[in-house]
Amino acid sequence: MAEITIRGAGIFGLSVAWACVQRGAVVQVIDPNGPAAGSSGGIVGALAPHVPENWNAKKAFQRDSLLMAEGFWQAVEQAGGGNAGYARKGRLQPVADDAALALAQQRAETAKALWQGQATWSVIRASDTPWQPDSPTGWLIHDTLSGLIHPRHACDALVRALAAKGVTVQAEGEDRGQVLWATGVAGLAHMTANHSRLVGAGVKGQAALLDYDARGLPQLFAGGVHIIPHSDGTTAIGSTTERAYTSPTETDAQLDDVIAAARAAVPVLRDAPVITRWAGVRPRSRSRAPMLGPLPDAPGQFVANGGFKIGFGMAPKVAEVMAELMLDGHDTIPDGFRVEDNL
Repeated sequence: MAEITIRGAGIFGLSVAWACVQRGAVVQVIDPNGPAAGSSGGIVGALAPHVPENWNAKKAFQRDSLLMAEGFWQAVEQAGGGNAGYARKGRLQPVADDAALALAQQRAETAKALWQGQATWSVIRASDTPWQPDSPTGWLIHDTLSGLIHPRHACDALVRALAAKGVTVQAEGEDRGQVLWATGVAGLAHMTANHSRLVGAGVKGQAALLDYDARGLPQLFAGGVHIIPHSDGTTAIGSTTERAYTSPTETDAQLDDVIAAARAAVPVLRDAPVITRWAGVRPRSRSRAPMLGPLPDAPGQFVANGGFKIGFGMAPKVAEVMAELMLDGHDTIPDGFRVEDNL
């Protein structure tokens, strides 16, 4: 029976561990900081696709992963009894002007082929419902591929599912079998220190939870801000993108600007109290795509890193691909995602 050691208990590490356990592997997960201690313990969880045009391997991988998400999270919840907060409720975006309207309509046509009839991108008239962004043109983009999740709850659900299979997150331990390094920002820093150029780095994000209950409704994207109605009756908004920062976990006036942008874009949020302010640093690879595959010149060692803003959306497919690679030797990693693409 194959043995796998996962180092890192963020979304990539936990998801790959779950996929390997389901395939019958003996798995251990090691993280001295505990599960979801980094950016995977965040609060936003926008599982939103790239626009359906200029198609490439990254967009196809993301589409496939978003389509896998419902089954993936249902299995996790059924195994451990947790609630990941996953729902595929789509997304609404305002259309700014006539040029944006024409582009949105064109994308509606390309989505028919690129999303293979499994989701739609359409242009609809704004209605009188309060849960929608202000639109200067009176038109909205509605896509049905977008989903949402509560990151912190999702990681907890994975921990519960793994525990139900006899796998707990350990603070320390010796490597057994093949080793996956899913160590986020620290892992990128370590790889950079051992190479001649930047492999990846952390990018800080700040987000907030508002006391506004829109559960069961679509997510919104307006004013440059993701607005996520969680199943626990809170609404998350975020986030900033900060390559330079002094504190990785403190919030500041940049988050105030995000909150103000959300309230300006969606009038029903104007009086919603802020109940949580959050900041964390997300791992971004040099290529901006997830970094997956064997670690060069280190037999039996692998990497899954660089989820950045799309890690939770990519996780089901990342888990499948890495489990197939480590357990079966079947390599389906697309070009642009490989470790060597960042070295």
